[in-house]
Amino acid sequence: MKNIICPRLFLKFSILTVAAAALAGCSGTSQYYDASPTTASKQAAAQTALDDWATPQTGSSSSPQATVLRQGDTVKVTFPGSPNLNQTEQVRLDGKISLPLVGDVQAAGQTSDELEQNLVRLYAPQLSSSDVTVAIESSSFPVFVTGCVLAPGRVLSSEPITALEAAMQAGGFDYARANLRNVHVIRRDNNSSQSYVLNLKSVLSGDEKNDFYLQPNDIIYVPEKFSWF
Repeated sequence: MKNIICPRLFLKFSILTVAAAALAGCSGTSQYYDASPTTASKQAAAQTALDDWATPQTGSSSSPQATVLRQGDTVKVTFPGSPNLNQTEQVRLDGKISLPLVGDVQAAGQTSDELEQNLVRLYAPQLSSSDVTVAIESSSFPVFVTGCVLAPGRVLSSEPITALEAAMQAGGFDYARANLRNVHVIRRDNNSSQSYVLNLKSVLSGDEKNDFYLQPNDIIYVPEKFSWF
């Protein structure tokens, strides 16, 4: 008796084969975040470095790399000769802060030293002593969450934040549609980008202990579950 292959079964098998080949061809641009014991020590070291990098910096000008102000950062502006003008302001979404006598001043994109120099120039006609000091009191950074979450958009954090925490701040998952096993984090660095694939379902169930910490401007994409119908 001849073997008869069901046409519908053959079609599904062909589609699965093509899909597997396509995924294999794309593997060079993505990294799967593995939390197994064999790689735990390496990832712990990497996450420690991420924690140090993402922690708000309030150091002096002697630090090797000056912190650039961003939207959401809080700065304290002090006038030694006119303490009544002292202000603590948060950098608004338009990148500016509002100060007495001079009004709105661009802050985002500048270091604290650069902002000091700009304020000295602006206040020179207003004050006999134009000494100004700018200190960063707290620093926040944005990440972006999209896909199958209830409130997609920008999330601001003033402390190290994981991909799971960012998704929760974006309203949580749309569990009926979200594919938590293949959450993507897209990270851009200058002209290049890198993609990480996270299994947040294992994180939620407690099977994985190593959290994936985000960097500023990371994009978290929660895809939809795949369905044949």
